[in-house]
Amino acid sequence: MTEARPDLSIEVCGVRWRNPLVLASGIWGTTAALMERVARCGAGAVTAKSIGLEYRKGHRNPTVLDWGPGLINAVGLANPGMEEAVPQLRETAERLHARGTAFVASVFAHSVSDFGRVAARVSEARPDLIEVNVSCPNVSAEFGRPFALDPAAAAEATAAVKAAVGTLPVVVKLSPNVTSIVEIARAVVAAGADGLTLINTVGPGLVIDVESGRPVLSNREGGLSGPAIRPIAVRCVYDVSRALPGVPIIGTGGVMSGRDAVEMVMAGATAVGIGSAVYWHGPEVFARVAEEMATFMVEHGYERLADLRGIAHV
Repeated sequence: MTEARPDLSIEVCGVRWRNPLVLASGIWGTTAALMERVARCGAGAVTAKSIGLEYRKGHRNPTVLDWGPGLINAVGLANPGMEEAVPQLRETAERLHARGTAFVASVFAHSVSDFGRVAARVSEARPDLIEVNVSCPNVSAEFGRPFALDPAAAAEATAAVKAAVGTLPVVVKLSPNVTSIVEIARAVVAAGADGLTLINTVGPGLVIDVESGRPVLSNREGGLSGPAIRPIAVRCVYDVSRALPGVPIIGTGGVMSGRDAVEMVMAGATAVGIGSAVYWHGPEVFARVAEEMATFMVEHGYERLADLRGIAHV
């Protein structure tokens, strides 16, 4: 007699996912066909690449480097702009919904008012959630600091998006590069965020080619992701979930295996983002990680993800 398969389904901000694994923004989330392939390969949800107000070319190559323990990237938020992106996003939503996969759209902007404009337009594509990338510099601020570094600025961006999209759930993607991520999290939740994505890339960092003596990336510096940052992501999820119990968290950062994903859930994550692992192993990584999670749960006597969520807090 075989063991009953554990229930990997979850609910994020009122949206049902067949499993907790979601493609992180920026990896493969560029076309409807690619995002549908990720869904076919076992993701419970898919996040599109961040969309801004207007076309943005981004940085010239090289923009991504495998430096061993992880990736360093400075893509520069390349995107087609909201007007061109929305038809593609609408097609993506239709394809993913036909497969029972949740769709998360991602937006960024450089001013509070533009956050509202972009979110309103992107919401017309009918995603299940909107993720707000607040890591961009606030051009209206005196020193142009990223929204993610300032509780008040992050809260204003969140409120603008919430006002623009009505009842559509909003999750805010926070940066670990702050003194207290809990303070930022409290501010955006108070401003109306329905959930949080923890974390964005760490850094910036710099990798130099010692043969030429020059930085490898064209932008010189970039954000770090991959296994090297996972303990930082887990700590952020742990701290924020303790401070804000009941707020859904998408734990993202260096997840490569089922055990990594289980660790995120034990820290308090509701869902688990996978990004860099797709760079190395392709979208098939989703099915493998889900199967490894299920195997772990059977071996340890867990029937539902809720049975192990946040147990590290006890």
